[in-house]
Order: sequence, then C-alpha cells, then structure tokens
Amino acid sequence: MTIVAIWCRHAGDSVIGIGPQIPWHISSDFKRFKRITQGSSVVAGQTTYESFPNRTLPNRKIYVLTFDENYEVSDKENHFVVTNINDFKDFEGTLYVVGGASIYKLFMTGAPKLMPDIVVDCVYQGELNPELKGPKVDISICADVLAQKYAQMSQDYEEDNIITRVYVKKGDFVDQSVMKHIITAIENKGEK
Repeated sequence: MTIVAIWCRHAGDSVIGIGPQIPWHISSDFKRFKRITQGSSVVAGQTTYESFPNRTLPNRKIYVLTFDENYEVSDKENHFVVTNINDFKDFEGTLYVVGGASIYKLFMTGAPKLMPDIVVDCVYQGELNPELKGPKVDISICADVLAQKYAQMSQDYEEDNIITRVYVKKGDFVDQSVMKHIITAIENKGEK
C-alpha cells in the first residue's frame, strides 16, 4: 500500500479553503490534480466529497471518510462510506488523500502505518479570493509535520503561481512506479 497526500495550500498561512470553497481558481491546479489521481482511489471527507461537481470525480474510486454511517453516496458502485480511518490499514494499492483539512490532519498526525508515504505539496503564491466569506481553513499542522518528517524528493515545479514539490517520509522506501507516475503527471502540464 502507498498513501499519497495531495493538497494545494496558500503560501505563508497554509490556508486551503474559506468556508467550503477553495480561495483561488487556477485551472492548471485542477488539471494537475486530475492527472495525478486519474484511475486511482481517493479518500475525502464528507464536505470535500460534497464539493466535487455532481459529487464525483470521473474514473476514480472515492472513499468518503465520515462519522455518519448512514451517509448516502451518489454512486454506490464506485463511492464508499468509511467511518473509521483504521479501515485503511489493510488497503491494497495506492490511496490518495485529497482533503479536507480534518482528513489531512488525521492521516498526517495519526497512526504511523497510515501516515502518507508521499506528499504532493502545491503552494499557491497569489492572493486569496477576497469575495469569499467564512472561516479560513488551514493545514498548518500538516505543513509542520511535512517539514519535520519528510524530505523533498523532486525539483520545484512552478506553474501559474503554484510551486509543486514532492516529498517522501524520511526513512521510507516508496513504490517507484507511484513516484514516477506522480512526477510524470506534474511534468506533463500541457496535457489533460
């Protein structure tokens, strides 16, 4: 099993949202996310899941991590409700952790077996959308864990005011096919 966390956070304050919304709209950010996660399994919290267009991400299996065991997903064949993070301990394959903040925190600060092996850290250098209202949602604690327990394994990739770096948990050996897939997806920025 390989666990990969992928996020885009604001430089300086690690904000990933204002209320339930991403406080910037950068097309290349969404395309990069799609290229990296396409054909894979992703885990998202309920609020993040509900923010997906039509509650889906085409060509991906979605695991919705929620406290609500009666939660209804929109596609019972490809979307699954999970009420305990420990259910992922025996997951086979690659699992992408895609948010929101509480889900990132659970994986980054929880059981060592569930701590991501790889982190795709995208850092937006621009301004937050001033029109959005609501509380700022940040992943500062995850950025702190990243700085302490991970080593950068890629060059800096810069596109549209976003710097993307790939990190690996210190002392870990990671599946090289997963690393290659991620790096290739980042470098192929002109593709969908």
